[in-house]
Amino acid sequence: MPDTVPDTTRSQAVGKSAVTFATLADLLYAGQDFGQVHQAICDAAPLLVEGCQHASLMLRQGSGYVTAAASDDVAARVDEFERVENEGPCVDAIVSDTPQFETDLSTSSQWPRLSRRVLAETPVRGAAGFRLVILGRKVGALDLFSDTPGALNTTSVEQGIMLASFAAVALAAVHEHLEAETLRAGLVSNREIGKAVGLLMAFHNISETQAMEILRTTSQDMNIKLATVAQEIVAHHHRKMT
Repeated sequence: MPDTVPDTTRSQAVGKSAVTFATLADLLYAGQDFGQVHQAICDAAPLLVEGCQHASLMLRQGSGYVTAAASDDVAARVDEFERVENEGPCVDAIVSDTPQFETDLSTSSQWPRLSRRVLAETPVRGAAGFRLVILGRKVGALDLFSDTPGALNTTSVEQGIMLASFAAVALAAVHEHLEAETLRAGLVSNREIGKAVGLLMAFHNISETQAMEILRTTSQDMNIKLATVAQEIVAHHHRKMT
């Protein structure tokens, strides 16, 4: 007769993964900012990827890299070593099409300088890097670290690829949300500026060019944004009319 006792541990792991992905999805649809999504991805990695204890996100900045978020100080420290030594899973993953993976850094020759520092100064013994491509651009990489040799395995790589893909989608969504917000704010500002120009033209019997120059001069003299000056003019007009 087959064993029908449920695998409680597996069920709990699946349930935790589902809750974690649901939380990440909530962040995506809520249109949170980049910093919040970066941190959420790093915090989720140890819960979602087998063998992972620490995680970080490194992004390109000019000719170098910066740590956008880290699950803890250990991950941030390894990132610092990668930048100093200019080698490691993140650095290689950003320029490569494939995940970078070392299950045991003590036997690795792929990143010798990094491995020496990591083994001497942190508990990390395994590392993996997954490139982030957002809107067609290689922007950075997700780094995963393990304190146990061999704990990061082929299953970990598959889960890391899935998480990195989700991160790319989430960050692309934030980018598009912020662009939409910027466009919306620009449209509102332009509408207010148009109203203010019309009011100045009507009340002072001046041309559109002259009205716009008044707005610009006032903005510069008072060190206030042009849209704010326009809003004040429109608001003042409404107060006089009521």
